[in-house]
Amino acid sequence: MNGKICLITGATGGIGKETALGLAQQGATVVIVGRDEAKTTSVVEEIKRASNNPGIHYLIGDLSSQQDVRAVARQFKERFTRLDVLVNNAGGVFSGRRTTVDGIEYTFALNHLAYFLLTNELIDLLKQSTPSRIINLSSEAQRGARLNWNNLQGEKHYNSFGQYCFTKLANIMFTYELDRRLRGSNVTVNAVHPGVVSSGFGTTLGRRMQILYSYIRPFMRSSKKGAETVIFLASSRETAGISGKYYFDKRQIRSQQVTYDESAAKKLWRISEQLVGQE
Repeated sequence: MNGKICLITGATGGIGKETALGLAQQGATVVIVGRDEAKTTSVVEEIKRASNNPGIHYLIGDLSSQQDVRAVARQFKERFTRLDVLVNNAGGVFSGRRTTVDGIEYTFALNHLAYFLLTNELIDLLKQSTPSRIINLSSEAQRGARLNWNNLQGEKHYNSFGQYCFTKLANIMFTYELDRRLRGSNVTVNAVHPGVVSSGFGTTLGRRMQILYSYIRPFMRSSKKGAETVIFLASSRETAGISGKYYFDKRQIRSQQVTYDESAAKKLWRISEQLVGQE
């Protein structure tokens, strides 16, 4: 990965942090995105020390805000002339329905629209940097989702984990549709299920779910293990040129059937464009 530049969102902890460390250890220049500057700068120094790689940088932004997403993309393009790997990792699940500064349901905004908007803001740079790669973090929670066009943001009825499942489904639909739009460009895009990882994921849920997580956490995999397939897709010669796939433990697996519906993916793309003002 010497000479490669990688941008990783949600990289101040968990899978994102381990991905950043793994790519830094391979010699990549790594740019991490975080919300809190003090925490982010601390993680940058930690990765520098652990990897013996001084080429670790950061950008600050709350990716639930479309203004911040655009600012992160703009600042990256001002500072770097190429982008070899984009890892869309930031996300979460949240207790209770709330909206962002843009009036979008929070989980949908952070877990799906941030991927969609940041990628589209950087796509020209990715095309200029070929061969380049995009990796979208999804989850097997997508199998529990149902596509309801009248309730994409939980407008009519809201379930926090159900909304999370839907956004993970949307990540895969976005991946497959983006692959179709990128064919011939030498930019690849794939989605990843990292496994059930013990991280800060459940801390944003209500008290009952936090208690449940405390019981099952000993049986979860580590963030380092969860990052292995992400690093594999970002750096391996074996995955060069492979695009439009869904991976778990370095193997391609099938996602649920609705993700292969091209008309549904195009409809989600149009709705996403409208919500981020890219029509």
